[in-house]
Amino acid sequence: MSIEQARRQTLADLLRRSARCFPTRMALEFGDVRWSYAELDAVVDRLALSLQARGIVPGERLAVLSRNSHAFIAMRFALARTGAVLVPVNFMLNASEIAYILRHSGARMLCTDSEHAAVGREASAQDTQVERFVWLPAATGAPEPGMISFEELCSPPEGARWQEPVLDAAMLAQILYTSGTESLPKGAMLSHESVIQQYVSVMVAAEYAADDTMLHAMPLFHCAQLDTFFGPMLYNGAQNVIISAPVPEVVLGLIASRRITSFFAPPTVWISLLRSPAFETHDLSSLRKCYYGASIMPVAILQEMQQRLPGARFWNIYGQTEIAPTATVLGPEDQIRKAGSAGRPVLNVETMIADDECVEVPRGTVGEIVHRSPQLLLGYLNDPKKTEEAFAGGWFHSGDLGVMDEEGYITVVDRKKDMIKTGGENVASREVEECIYRLPAVSEVAVVALSDPRWVEAVTAVVVVKAGMSLDEAAVIAHCRAHLAHFKCPKRVIFSETLPRNPSGKILKRNLRVMYDAPA
Repeated sequence: MSIEQARRQTLADLLRRSARCFPTRMALEFGDVRWSYAELDAVVDRLALSLQARGIVPGERLAVLSRNSHAFIAMRFALARTGAVLVPVNFMLNASEIAYILRHSGARMLCTDSEHAAVGREASAQDTQVERFVWLPAATGAPEPGMISFEELCSPPEGARWQEPVLDAAMLAQILYTSGTESLPKGAMLSHESVIQQYVSVMVAAEYAADDTMLHAMPLFHCAQLDTFFGPMLYNGAQNVIISAPVPEVVLGLIASRRITSFFAPPTVWISLLRSPAFETHDLSSLRKCYYGASIMPVAILQEMQQRLPGARFWNIYGQTEIAPTATVLGPEDQIRKAGSAGRPVLNVETMIADDECVEVPRGTVGEIVHRSPQLLLGYLNDPKKTEEAFAGGWFHSGDLGVMDEEGYITVVDRKKDMIKTGGENVASREVEECIYRLPAVSEVAVVALSDPRWVEAVTAVVVVKAGMSLDEAAVIAHCRAHLAHFKCPKRVIFSETLPRNPSGKILKRNLRVMYDAPA
């Protein structure tokens, strides 16, 4: 036991080591709360002791349904310290969808904020095992009746004594529910080792440094913000500023006032920043590292970002929940040379482009992106069949189609399920989107397949036009015909004020199919 304990590397140990290295440095700031690394570590210790005194044991699942806050982070590491399992819940889900996650995960405690307390209680009443509620202080609100407050939980019962749990890196650390196109989400089980191996990979590839000050605006329930950015930054001793939502004016104001050096956002959020009048009125010169991912960045938008943030360097980070989540990174030196690429596999990931038999295809040939890595999930909770399918052939199947060039750079062509089969020809929606983005009046576009009596699936573009500009269907189709093969061109163009997306910024194409009366 003493040898194992001395060699142990879990999320709980990671924070303690950072606190010993950087005790007085600011670990996180949220509103009026500022905690040094030593203070955060002490809060986590008190929370862990309090949870243990309330009967929380290793392996127990605790769900968190809340906007970003200091309390979210403290709970994340307190659960790791007790050996309990974090189950982050998407706060945009409805009560029945939340109830499914609570039931499926077996969570017996739900941590929530004032904004989501009502839906959390409604969900918990739907045949779940949830017995207790913890109130987390987020942007607004006060403790709900019948809930244990975060402050109360930070004060362990008198006489409570810490009992060091038996932990190891192979233990389950978190269950993350995928936002795929299937009717029921899958619970991806990730160990401490999976997450920390990914921390190392992304720290190296994305050049994280202890002198970074990073703004965290995307939801922490999502693995991108939690594990690609916040966790590694904490591991590295960087300073972290947290906000509850990526409101453009708030983001831009904080970059200027807090001299933020690093920021991540999906393309949809970067677009909203570029379109905000506040972009031109704030000093953004401190921003040195800009990260994007979660969905494909249009090349035209990337070029605009580089022009308007000339002092910044850019990284494209690609991956998915099941690989904890970073798989490949495209660095600053390749942004133009390899525009549109997802880059090369990171330190702890081996990637191959495979055919349907899981055999590697020649360079330049489209196939499925598959991985081998210690970062990968342990499997899908309570779903051995899907787990077996995902790991068929000894590789993890991403569900993404891609192509690898002679230098080993990967370009994501499309999701397998988003490939359009029109008139017997395959069309990658991304290629059509890139073409349409070159029109100056286009703010955003999503290309989907809608059912059609002649073509079976008709290439359809849903376009958001920039404010103050105009565009019509004929102009979009004519532009595409000038640059694409005829069968790739949209048969129909729909104009919309917005595109539906999830909190991680991914455009929900399945919603567009339903919205415009086409089968998924």
